[in-house]
Amino acid sequence: MTKKQLALEIIERLKQEYPMADCTLDYDEAWKLLVSVRLAAQCTDARVNVVVEGLYEKYPTVEALAQADVEDIERIVKPCGLGHSKARDISACMKTLLEQYGGKVPDDFDALLKLPGVGRKSANLIMGDVFGKPAIVTDTHCIRLVNRMGLVDDIKEPKKVEMALWKIIPPEEGNDFCHRLVNHGREVCTARTRPYCDRCCLNDICKKKGIEQ
Repeated sequence: MTKKQLALEIIERLKQEYPMADCTLDYDEAWKLLVSVRLAAQCTDARVNVVVEGLYEKYPTVEALAQADVEDIERIVKPCGLGHSKARDISACMKTLLEQYGGKVPDDFDALLKLPGVGRKSANLIMGDVFGKPAIVTDTHCIRLVNRMGLVDDIKEPKKVEMALWKIIPPEEGNDFCHRLVNHGREVCTARTRPYCDRCCLNDICKKKGIEQ
C-alpha cells in the first residue's frame, strides 16, 4: 500500500469514526478564531473557550480590542499562559486588521502569515474553517499521529510535515482530516498514556500498531 493509498483509507475510516469534524475553539466571527488560536498555544481549547468569554464581553469588536491596553488584555488572558506575548500579538494583530483590512480577516494565506502572531498552523486553520479552502493544520496531534500511522517518516518539523501531507492528502479532505486527527489523538491514540490500540479503527493498518515511538 502506497502512502497515498494509506492516507485515503485512513481518511475514510476516520470519517466513519468521527462524522462531525469541527474546530473545538468556539467562535462566531473570523477575527475571534484568530484570537483563540493564538491563545491556544500551550493551552487547552477548553480553557481558551472560557477565557475569551471575558475578553469579548469587555472588547466585543476588532476596533475595541485594537484600542485596548495590552496590559488589560494580558490580565484577562493570563490563565492561558504566556500572557505577555499573547496579549502583545493579539493587540498588534487587531491593529493590523483595522488599519490594513478594514477590520476584516484576509482570505489570502500569505496575507494571514504577515499578521502578528500568526504562523502556518493558524493561517491554515483560518483558511480551512473560515473560508472553506484547502488547508492542513499541523498541530501536535497531527504531527504525532501521522508519524505513528506511517504517513510521514520521522518528520517532526511542522512545515515539513505539512508539505509531506499535501502530496498524499486530497486538498478537499485536508482540513477535516486534521480535525479528526485531533479527536482521535484525544480519545484513542493518546499522548500521555499508551494508545488504546485495541479499540482503534486503524489498528490493522497503523505502522506502529501500539509500539511506543
